[in-house]
Amino acid sequence: MRLSTIVTAALVISLSPSTHADVVAKSAAGFVSKHVLTISASPARVFRALTEDVGRWWNPEHSYSGAAANFSLDARAGGCFCERLKNGGVAHMAVVFVERDSTLRMIGGLGPLQAMAVAGSMTFTLAVADGGGTRLEYEYAVGGYSPDGLQGLAEPVDRVQLGQLQRLQRFIETGNPDAPTAP
Repeated sequence: MRLSTIVTAALVISLSPSTHADVVAKSAAGFVSKHVLTISASPARVFRALTEDVGRWWNPEHSYSGAAANFSLDARAGGCFCERLKNGGVAHMAVVFVERDSTLRMIGGLGPLQAMAVAGSMTFTLAVADGGGTRLEYEYAVGGYSPDGLQGLAEPVDRVQLGQLQRLQRFIETGNPDAPTAP
């Protein structure tokens, strides 16, 4: 069994059935997922948590090391969204665009996508929301080649990323990424 199949199966099994995913396009050649969250904090606070506090809200179940504290995000062009390992490390994504408190764009493939012949572009756009807080717009566009096509990975990858966004939101609003979600 290929590693990508094992990782994909693990992603599907670990997902909550009540999680809503928003895949806006998918085909054998790729997919695009988008989400919009309103977070009760300023864009500066959201940007700081997204970048400087990633090791405090990232879900350790979606890591190679098993420890979220091993993650870092160097929010500058050419910076790395990286994870320290006992005997090495992982460059999950590379930062290609930063406008502090407004936009962060990274390229790369997360999870099973890293071992495939794909390219991904992940963009976070922050703006003051109507009524206060921050409107966080997220988009992850992935394209490339996989013998089985990429359409089957769209929903599992999207759900994992939505879960990460929700953890970020809970961390910012409550200080605890594992806090229960409000009904």
